[in-house]
Amino acid sequence: MRKLSLFSGIGGIDLAAHWAGMETVAFCEREPFPQQVLRKHWPNVPIYDDVCTLTADRLREDGILGDNRTIDIISAGYPCQPFSHAGKRRGEEDDRHLWPEVARLLSEIRPRWFLGENVAGHITLGLDVVLSDLEGIGYTTQTFVIPSAAVNAPHRRDRVFIVAHTERSGRSGESRGRTEQVASDGHSQLEEESLANATSKRLERNAGTKLLGECSGPSLCGQNVAYSSSSGQQERHATAVTDRAGYGSGGANEGRSHRAAQSRVGGMLDGLSSRLDQHRWPAALGQDQYYWEPPRVATGIKNRVGRLKALGNAVNPRQVYPILAAIKAINDSL
Repeated sequence: MRKLSLFSGIGGIDLAAHWAGMETVAFCEREPFPQQVLRKHWPNVPIYDDVCTLTADRLREDGILGDNRTIDIISAGYPCQPFSHAGKRRGEEDDRHLWPEVARLLSEIRPRWFLGENVAGHITLGLDVVLSDLEGIGYTTQTFVIPSAAVNAPHRRDRVFIVAHTERSGRSGESRGRTEQVASDGHSQLEEESLANATSKRLERNAGTKLLGECSGPSLCGQNVAYSSSSGQQERHATAVTDRAGYGSGGANEGRSHRAAQSRVGGMLDGLSSRLDQHRWPAALGQDQYYWEPPRVATGIKNRVGRLKALGNAVNPRQVYPILAAIKAINDSL
């Protein structure tokens, strides 16, 4: 799958997409420090610096779009300041409200998939407009709220992820094997089941397959999408209750290399590989730092302000990886 990344930041979503087997073909990010990070890790991928001037025609002129070069998915962590509880919550009146530019590019490019990301404050301000806009241009949508704590991080960091899918992609002006019914209000409605139901059925059919298919290395391979019975989940849950991320009998500072490679997201099958599931997080608020952590109070650090700002705006790749891996698995099965 070929992906266009909008509001890329330092590439948190794009790193997760790489783990899932997707290729990011272009970035759009205006801040200088995040651009440096993107150029370091993706030196051959072009970076556009203004979403307002980025168009499908410009992507075609640059060879990113073409007859045999489609964009299958667009990701966008569009600015959260208009919706965040930490700000004034001015919504559409905020000059940083750039969702309309995302909707415009979706209309022009028509990717089969869209993944949006924002803060939890978006739920009560602006999310209804985003979902309405997506449905208006022919996308079926579903939202998820996933905290970083769900992947064992020592902080909550709730994030809203918007998954949208359409059968009327730019790849072919027609639906692939599906028919559409136009409702009286002019909006297109798919006759088949919703994306959520389709997702679960496809995952059931692919229960014995790998989540990631071919991997770039053993450490990046995912676990099975699903088990044919619940016995494996029950066994995992029983182990995780007493051995979860430093809260078991061994204490928070016990080395994780000695722990069993059990799922740690609620003790249930989550689709994360061992490499992602056993990530070593820094100490939580109020805890003493681990011996391997760098000092938190430091001076003379190069680009310290830029780094802090970039991390504050970044998407935790482990937080979004399960969604991207599921999208890849579903797309491959179509």
